[in-house]
Amino acid sequence: MTAPVLINAGLAVLVLAWAGPLPGLVRGSFAAHMALHMAVVGIGVPLLAAGLAQRLRGVRVPRVYPLVASMVDFAVIWVWHAPALHTATRVNPMILTLEQASFAAAALLVWLVALTGPPLAGALELFFTSMHMVLLGALMTLAPRDLYALICGPGTFANQQLGGAIMLAIGGVVYLGGGLMLVRQVLRPVVPA
Repeated sequence: MTAPVLINAGLAVLVLAWAGPLPGLVRGSFAAHMALHMAVVGIGVPLLAAGLAQRLRGVRVPRVYPLVASMVDFAVIWVWHAPALHTATRVNPMILTLEQASFAAAALLVWLVALTGPPLAGALELFFTSMHMVLLGALMTLAPRDLYALICGPGTFANQQLGGAIMLAIGGVVYLGGGLMLVRQVLRPVVPA
């Protein structure tokens, strides 16, 4: 796909995610919150970054950037999933906006560095991101109790499990798939011209 198509598709997904019904459902549903999060970092931002990366071909990415981008994304994702901050996003629209902006910025950093830098470094960056998303999704899905019940109220365990499964399915698969595509570039045989 061409850069404009990818950029427009990414922006369309982000607009639908943020202006659609999901933000209004966040207060009462952990799964809706996770669907919003995954629509942003697992669909919209990767499309946007793929288009932007086509326009940034030839830009040199310092070797440390994949590690820095991975650590920034790791911190952003795990901090916002702490029960107190997660709850704040569910009750205060301004904090939800801050959370969503930080998710989008961290994901854009990860994807742009992965897609514009050396393919193997980008693959490792995306594999690391996939692993920590899978770990967090598994924690929420397989936890023996409701991690957010004290703050969000009782009866949210099944919703937490569904939210974790959404993170596993989208976050894990998209980032792992992106990493595998970059590995394929590294393993592609060199064809003489």
